[in-house]
Order: sequence, then C-alpha cells, then structure tokens
Amino acid sequence: MDSANPSRIALLVGGGAAALAAGLAIAWTLSHSHRGETTPAPPASKAGLVIDSTAAPDTKIAATKSLRCFVAGQLVGEFTLAECARRNGVATDALDVGVDPTGALAAAPQAGTVLTPLPPREAVAAEPKVEAAGPVGACWRYDGGWRRLNGDLTLPACTQALFAGRCEKPGQALYGRWAQQTVRLVPGKIEISSDNRSFHTLADLPASCG
Repeated sequence: MDSANPSRIALLVGGGAAALAAGLAIAWTLSHSHRGETTPAPPASKAGLVIDSTAAPDTKIAATKSLRCFVAGQLVGEFTLAECARRNGVATDALDVGVDPTGALAAAPQAGTVLTPLPPREAVAAEPKVEAAGPVGACWRYDGGWRRLNGDLTLPACTQALFAGRCEKPGQALYGRWAQQTVRLVPGKIEISSDNRSFHTLADLPASCG
C-alpha cells in the first residue's frame, strides 16, 4: 500500500471540511446581515386609493355605491346617493357630489370647507392665455351648480367678479374656478388650489369681513 495515501486522504478530508465550514459561514453572514430589517411595503399601501371622477365625465355614480354623506355640514355616515339625498330632503339630481379633504367622494346639498365641489365637467383643461393685462382664463361660479361667466378674465378680475362685497361664515365657503384652479371665499380670506384639495391663501380680506 502506498504510504502517501493516508496523507492524501487526510488532505482531501481536511479540504472538504474547510469548504463546508466556509459555505456555512457565508450563509450565516447573509442570513444575519438582514436580521431586523422589514420587508418594504408594497407601493399601493403607501397611499390611499384616489378616485378622480372627472376622468370619465360621461359616467355616473353607481346607484349602489356608498358615499360619505353630509347633512347640514355634518358627516352622518356612508349611504347611497339616493339615501343621502333623502336624508337631505332633496332630489337625487339636486345633490352635489364632490371630494372631501381625504380625497374620498362625498355628497352634500352644498359645498363648505369640508366638502369641495368637483370641477365643472364642461371646463377645458387648458393653460391660461397670456394677454397684455396678464394671463386670462375661464371664470366659473359655483352656486349648487357651475356657471361660466362671460369672457376670459385675469385671476384678480375673476375673484373680484365672484366674491366682491361678499363675506362668509365660519365653516362655510363660496367656490369658483379660474382656468385650472379652484378658488374659494372663506372667513377673512380668498384661497386657491391647483388640485381641488389643498388650499393656500391668495388674498386677505379687510378686517370688516373677518
């Protein structure tokens, strides 16, 4: 028998054991390097579902769909459009459907600071036109429904036409649209929003109208 065989066998066994140990060490390192980490949340869980009903202007709210229902400005629960209209004492087609601050569809007989009316379906999503007096665009008044004022106006002229001489009570608001933006009159100021949800101050009103 070759006297080198025992040494060769010992070398092979030792090399195999070393390779196995190295493999186990790498596996342990990889498994423990991610210990304590959480699996990233799926993208859909990072924001609520937002429904933009203006994307399909020819469709109507399903009769069985539940909406956040407001009566006298107070949330009373989620009901179908017909049930919400009944609770408000108005016909279904007289009940306004808009979005509340969370972006959820909501229904109420009139708009307020809680409920913002959806933009007019007839509005054209066009940038304001630039003229000598400044950018001009379509000006809309909301009073239970949208009505476009004659001619294109500058933003100051539009807010003047919509809100001049008017004041609002706490919790209430008057709404209008200029070009692609929503404007509203609230106690003490006029606000504007580019997304129909987040409003910031456009102009402060005199103290007499606070």
